[in-house]
Amino acid sequence: MTTISTATIVAAAFAAAITVVNPAHSADTLPQQQAVKNVVLVHGAFADGSGWRGVYDLLTARGYRVSIVQNPLTSLADDVAATKRVLDRQTGQTILVGHSWGGTIITEAGVHPDVAGLVYVSALAPDAGETTADQYKGFTGSPEFVIETSADGFGFLDLQKFKAGFAADTSDADAAFLRDSQVPVNMSSFATKLENAAWRSKPSWAVIATEDKAFDGRMLHKMADRMGAKITEVKASHALFMTQPKVIADVIDNAARSAGEAKR
Repeated sequence: MTTISTATIVAAAFAAAITVVNPAHSADTLPQQQAVKNVVLVHGAFADGSGWRGVYDLLTARGYRVSIVQNPLTSLADDVAATKRVLDRQTGQTILVGHSWGGTIITEAGVHPDVAGLVYVSALAPDAGETTADQYKGFTGSPEFVIETSADGFGFLDLQKFKAGFAADTSDADAAFLRDSQVPVNMSSFATKLENAAWRSKPSWAVIATEDKAFDGRMLHKMADRMGAKITEVKASHALFMTQPKVIADVIDNAARSAGEAKR
């Protein structure tokens, strides 16, 4: 009778677990001929990159290399520099994704030569020579989305209205965590004119949350239409980057496949 030690059993089980887990995070799960296998995610104001975790998990499971930018939110130039720093670390063509204020950032940074396409997630999309603030002209704001500006010019969302205005479709616990971990944005950033508009030369996709309180829905559609973006609507709050990871991952996946085909 052969005796197998506990250590051997544990080692075998560990090896089996590695065999099961690793392929889900390997580029081998993507078609070998697919040109675009990198995704860079850019968060917006009042949040940080951790909100992309659901999208990250879904895309890495499909074989994409996913990187998340942590914007300082101190100026447009600083946020663009942070994004370019991550783009420079990619090997090959990349889909650049921005949520909310992140849309302004990817519009400027997306002229990077490795960017194959842009995905706007309820995001701003100014043109060259325009400011982010210009996009609001002619549209009404929501009473639930209230920005309070501190003496040094940085903005926070109102604590009492945070869930209703930013994350209405999250749990109370998740909304409270988002509220209490806010990353303030330098409000002067919204008045900075862009030098570039990457969407004028790169294919674009837009995911629009129909229950978004941060932006007038007509404003989001106007920007997406001007870009000629392929539009996907989803019933969600402004926090759709957290609450609708599958919808967003599917759009990014489609963008990667389509942008790669267009470059052949």
